[in-house]
Amino acid sequence: MSDLPFTLDQLRILKAIATEGSFKRAADSLYVSQPAVSLQVQNLERQLDVPLFDRGGRRAQLTEAGYLLLSYGEKILSLCQETCRAIEDLQNLQGGTLIVGASQTTGTYLLPRMIGMFRQRYPDVAVQLQVHSTRRTAWSVANGQVDLAIIGGEVPGELQETLEIVPYAEDELALILPPFHPLAKIGTIQKDDLYKLQFIALDSQSTIRKVIDQVLSRCGIDTRRLKVEMELNSIEAIKNAVQSGLGAAFVSISAIEKELQMSILHRALIDDVVVKRALSVIVNPHRYRSKAAEAFSREILPEFANPGWKLKAEPVAMTAPKIQASSAHAVGD
Repeated sequence: MSDLPFTLDQLRILKAIATEGSFKRAADSLYVSQPAVSLQVQNLERQLDVPLFDRGGRRAQLTEAGYLLLSYGEKILSLCQETCRAIEDLQNLQGGTLIVGASQTTGTYLLPRMIGMFRQRYPDVAVQLQVHSTRRTAWSVANGQVDLAIIGGEVPGELQETLEIVPYAEDELALILPPFHPLAKIGTIQKDDLYKLQFIALDSQSTIRKVIDQVLSRCGIDTRRLKVEMELNSIEAIKNAVQSGLGAAFVSISAIEKELQMSILHRALIDDVVVKRALSVIVNPHRYRSKAAEAFSREILPEFANPGWKLKAEPVAMTAPKIQASSAHAVGD
């Protein structure tokens, strides 16, 4: 085959349609017209001499040939991006891009502080933060779409031999109450007091929820007796609900620093019970490692790796760092 039957633009369009589920939304995401997207797909199908989409339904559904091309196309596009970033690295951190991944809690409360410190040192490096579930983040690292990530969940089994998983820090999960709750006046509460509380929690399938249940069970607490009155889909929603007196909750200690300082939430200590989970840094040792990623790992990660995840207060930059962030509504990492 002397000439390739597809272009990079066509692969981008194919990926966008598969991601967005329709030609129109794909066109909007690529900032082109829908007729232009349709024409490119028609040309691609004619060049390959196979149909790529089943046009019978309302949603753009890939055919078997479409899925096959998409799987290879994503690898091709990833290598193209990796190539461009390797060339950018020749400028020795006078530009380039750092892409960091994180699960929900670390991405919301830890990574912005780390990125802020990095941007103070390397203001010419563009930083992208991608916040998704642990599973999706791990796959992004494996595919080379993310340089490194900090996660609080377990890496999928099929990726554990591909990725380098480095234990990083411990994240303590605190029991919070509204300040006016009767138990907020007690220095340390007992295990049996937990059965009297109404809890607000993340979904039962979330990583943090599972960790809490496991630790409480090891401490002799019957989690089946805990009254979960409400399930919400974000840490901020849970904090607001507790602050309003709707119940108690376990949240990361890093997520309530401001609320504790302002005394709008109370952290309750439980006798002989400490709830912690391990955070890990994941990288793909088989992919290209940019100088920006090396600098972040060498200079920034050690600053926040202290036990208990008690973050240091860093000076605020004169201008806010420019961070491109994307997130999915993945709960509980």
